[in-house]
Amino acid sequence: MLKRTILLLVLAALCSPVTFAAKRKKVEPQIITIPVYDTIRVVVTDTIKVEPKPAPRIDTLTIAHSPAEIDSLVEAWSLLHQAQGEKQFFDLFNAEDSVAVMPIDTLYKRRLADMVSPMHLPYNYIVRNFINQYLSGRWSPLRNVLALSKYYFPIIEEELHAAGLPLELRYLPIIESNLSIRATSRMGAVGLWQFMPATGKNLGLEINSLVDERCDVLKSTRAACKFLAYLYKVYGDWTLAIAAYNCGPGNVNRAIARAGANCKTYWDIYDFLPRETRGYVPKFIAAAYAYTYHEAHNITAAATPDCINTDTVMVHRVIHLGQVASTLNIPIETLRDLNPQYKLDIIPATKKSYSLRLPTRYTSEFVQNEKEIYSKDSLYLKEYINPANLEKKRAEGVGYIYTVRSGDNLGLIAKRNRCTVKELMKWNKLNSTVIRPGQKLRIEKPKPRA
Repeated sequence: MLKRTILLLVLAALCSPVTFAAKRKKVEPQIITIPVYDTIRVVVTDTIKVEPKPAPRIDTLTIAHSPAEIDSLVEAWSLLHQAQGEKQFFDLFNAEDSVAVMPIDTLYKRRLADMVSPMHLPYNYIVRNFINQYLSGRWSPLRNVLALSKYYFPIIEEELHAAGLPLELRYLPIIESNLSIRATSRMGAVGLWQFMPATGKNLGLEINSLVDERCDVLKSTRAACKFLAYLYKVYGDWTLAIAAYNCGPGNVNRAIARAGANCKTYWDIYDFLPRETRGYVPKFIAAAYAYTYHEAHNITAAATPDCINTDTVMVHRVIHLGQVASTLNIPIETLRDLNPQYKLDIIPATKKSYSLRLPTRYTSEFVQNEKEIYSKDSLYLKEYINPANLEKKRAEGVGYIYTVRSGDNLGLIAKRNRCTVKELMKWNKLNSTVIRPGQKLRIEKPKPRA
């Protein structure tokens, strides 16, 4: 009975007008916002204050090598990389196919063309004649040039790089002095770059009774770079700049005026230049060729100089080279060869500091023994306190060392160095004329220009 009652009530509700109206009416959906909660994991760490560790005391450090050993290692490293650089350069130009059947003019011209450079290196019969001069003869200076270049070229190249100049300018000292730092011309030009006294002073070089910086490889090279950069700025052509370096801007200007304003290179004014300068640029090109291709012509370098890796220290007091030689156990002839600018072996560091060039392996030793070196000034400088002794040394001129070669005798050496056998024996305290290859002979006069 109860079930029937409930069923009737439900049917009545479904059939009522209110229910049908609700069906016809659109019911808007309701948006229900349900909060969503995430879980965040929080990790709590503690902060630890780290106290700085004190630096170790100097006397507790263990040093693997002494300063002298480090200098020797640096020297060995530099020599190795220098040799590798030279080999890479020469291999690049000497690794070529067979040229046995190629005419010599074609060969020279092709090889010069391979030497790509900002400096024009043309080939003609004048250049050919100078190339043949460099390559011919057993006593050609090229062998000595190749040996000396191992010492001088790295220094020269560094300065050319710094000045933004072509590296090919390193060949200029070959035609100027055959890379002889003490070379002296009949006119009085001195050094690798053959500066006259007035030119050297105008370029900032110190020249007096004790110092001649024309013989300082570093300072004279800087002066040459300054001069060459100026000449290129004036002429805008390297052949004209090189010609002006040799004979002066005045002679080049006059040659240009005679040849015509449209002349822009050395070859345009060749016939109007002084006789010596006509061969200067061709000789420069020949020197570049001979140095680059010497291996292809079976020419080897002479004995490498004893010290080709060097460094400089600054000297702040007057000292004699003998003070350094005796303290560091270096032959004084080595110091003279590395520092030829000090004419009487004295570094006159009174008003300013001067540089002293040493083999790299001795630079740290010099610093460590500096006090001992300076303490010997009264012993070594007493000879020079007397003005009469200074005049005597000046009269003797700048000396140099000659290394005896196979086949030499005193007569030949005397002729080659423009002195007498008697003078050679006196300078070297020889009791007989017997000499041996490799022996060092002191020549107490300016070195003749080769």
